[in-house]
Amino acid sequence: AVIVITMRMESSLISAKYDYKEKIGTYNLSLISLTAVLTAVWALIINLFSGIFTELMSIGRMYINLMLIYCFFYAVINIFQMNERYAYRYKRSVAVALLVALSTMITSIMLVICMNDRLTGRVLGGILPVVVIGFALLLYFAKHGKKLIFTTWAYVLKICIPYIPHLLSLQVLNSVDRIMITKICGLTDNALYTIAYTCGHMVTLLMTSMNSAFAPWLGDKLNGGEKEEIQRTSKYYIILFSVMAIGMMLLAPEILLIMGGRSYLEAKYVMTPVAMGCVCQFMYTLYVNVEQFEKKTLGMAIASVAAALLNYGLNALLIPNYGYIAAAYTTLLGYVFLLVIHMVLVRMMGYGDVYNNKFVVIWVAVMCMVTLGVNYLYG
Repeated sequence: AVIVITMRMESSLISAKYDYKEKIGTYNLSLISLTAVLTAVWALIINLFSGIFTELMSIGRMYINLMLIYCFFYAVINIFQMNERYAYRYKRSVAVALLVALSTMITSIMLVICMNDRLTGRVLGGILPVVVIGFALLLYFAKHGKKLIFTTWAYVLKICIPYIPHLLSLQVLNSVDRIMITKICGLTDNALYTIAYTCGHMVTLLMTSMNSAFAPWLGDKLNGGEKEEIQRTSKYYIILFSVMAIGMMLLAPEILLIMGGRSYLEAKYVMTPVAMGCVCQFMYTLYVNVEQFEKKTLGMAIASVAAALLNYGLNALLIPNYGYIAAAYTTLLGYVFLLVIHMVLVRMMGYGDVYNNKFVVIWVAVMCMVTLGVNYLYG
């Protein structure tokens, strides 16, 4: 819902930071106003055709409306945090993130205990803190923005509309495996795959955190034309993340033993390709950052849709013959495909020398051999 309703407009700040350098406060307020308009449009459509949406989503209209409110204020918080990161004010960003997390946990527990309808209590516990914090930040943006520039809407929509198919396709790429495993292999194999995939995918949390710091730095270096420094730094950046992913691979049996018990240990062979897929995802994100900086996001959408279709086709071909472990390798191939496509797209934009592509290709090959080696060590 967040993807479709808000289009992750805060992602446009990687380029808007420079295009609206002197008017960034006004830009932020305009960004929020566009989010509000889109949320209102969706609210109108959903309430006019509530029967269709309640049946489609299998939840009541009240909960859908609460979700819309949550999406808007959650977007306001994301815009604030992204601004703070691009201004290198990480303490304020972390403070807001902690405030949201703690207040949500405390409010949810209190409302579940106090209310007769515990489901509604849990839902309101997750929404109310976001609304309060989001409203306070909305006042902050209104104070610093002061006025709206409606011409920025076209600027934002051109960048962010492709995010809808891009992000939805990535969701499909990450989840279609489990759906197909359930249908082809059954619930038991799906349970084995799901816990191993979840454990292996934990490294993406690290990727998201690291990219939050890297993307603002990259934007500054691209704006200053410092490509040699980007090449040099990105090598160490890739190696650092890869070492952490290798650590995840080596600890896979122990992690599964703690998270699931001995009955899940056979799924350890899922975690190595999943962790390797995260490395490829990490690498193509480096190229995606360049595409976002250049405001060329249509290619991202096309690549992600193609990767999701490739993943579906490979799953249909390989899962019936090789079982649920094959799904981990098809997802890995999907991420390798995305990495290659984004390398080509960035090269076509004239940024072929931003990263050392030869190093990236060699490093992927090295990591694939490491993955196979770790698999052998499990025996």
